[in-house]
Amino acid sequence: MTKAPWVTYRPEIKVLDCTIRDGGLINGHLFEDKLVQTVYQTCVDAGIDYMEIGYKNDKKIFAPDKHGDWKYCDEDDIRRIVGDNESGLKLSAMADAEKSDYKRDILPKKDSVLDLIRVATYIHQVPTALDMVKDAKDKGYEVSINLMALSTVKDKELEEALASFAASPADIVVIVDSYGSLYSEQIRDYAKRYLKAVKGTGKEVGIHAHNNQQLAFGNTIEAIICGVNRLDATIHGIGRGAGNCPMELLMSFLRNPKFNLRAVLECIQKHFLPLQKHLEWGPCIPYLITAYFNQHPRSAIELLGGEERDKFVEFYDRWNEA
Repeated sequence: MTKAPWVTYRPEIKVLDCTIRDGGLINGHLFEDKLVQTVYQTCVDAGIDYMEIGYKNDKKIFAPDKHGDWKYCDEDDIRRIVGDNESGLKLSAMADAEKSDYKRDILPKKDSVLDLIRVATYIHQVPTALDMVKDAKDKGYEVSINLMALSTVKDKELEEALASFAASPADIVVIVDSYGSLYSEQIRDYAKRYLKAVKGTGKEVGIHAHNNQQLAFGNTIEAIICGVNRLDATIHGIGRGAGNCPMELLMSFLRNPKFNLRAVLECIQKHFLPLQKHLEWGPCIPYLITAYFNQHPRSAIELLGGEERDKFVEFYDRWNEA
């Protein structure tokens, strides 16, 4: 058997799989236990560092009759999948600012199998997000803060937000290309700003890239080159809309011998190729158009769910005339 030649790699790089959390935005997090267990075991077998199993969001906002268990990640549901998680894989959940009853639903770390809480926030929600970060840190978790829709944030606002993140107890600050609209030179600039902001604090910088312009993998590489060490990816690129950086591409690029690419490829072949016959994700022209106009992909998702899904010229004109 011929193995790929291992070259220099950065052992400080950590990879987070957000297959179930981001992929669940396609189907209301209504994944069957078997698939969630398969993704968990794949992450263990592949040597991935973290698995984000879903959201910690409020059932009063997201009705349980319309969403699956992974919208809420109740402790009993997580343990139904992972038991006490006696593997080396760390587990994560994401809590949205203003959509999570975090003081009630995020348990103290001693009572939870979760290791990392990732706080997602838009720029106008930063004060709430900072309180969420402190709450999770006080409860004993590793904590990340993810500023969404970065491409819409004004420079002055970003400067102030980064200063507040640097002063917070967050362990990780993540560059989030929510609209998949950023190019490599923009990722480079953001990476430098984020790294400069947290210099001397011991915090790491991460990246979460969407694939609207088929740049999620390339932009993640650019971030790595700049010194970003926390990387998000999903199996077969599954995720909201155009999806995310594909795990299989990222692992093959990183060349760290701790990773087992075969485990991910087997999961894709056995589970995600059949899944893609029922769920739609991945790059296509409507997602390119929303990224081009720096817009949230929700309008493209709506278009693709209707009878005029191939009317992308008209879709382009709608935005171009706005």
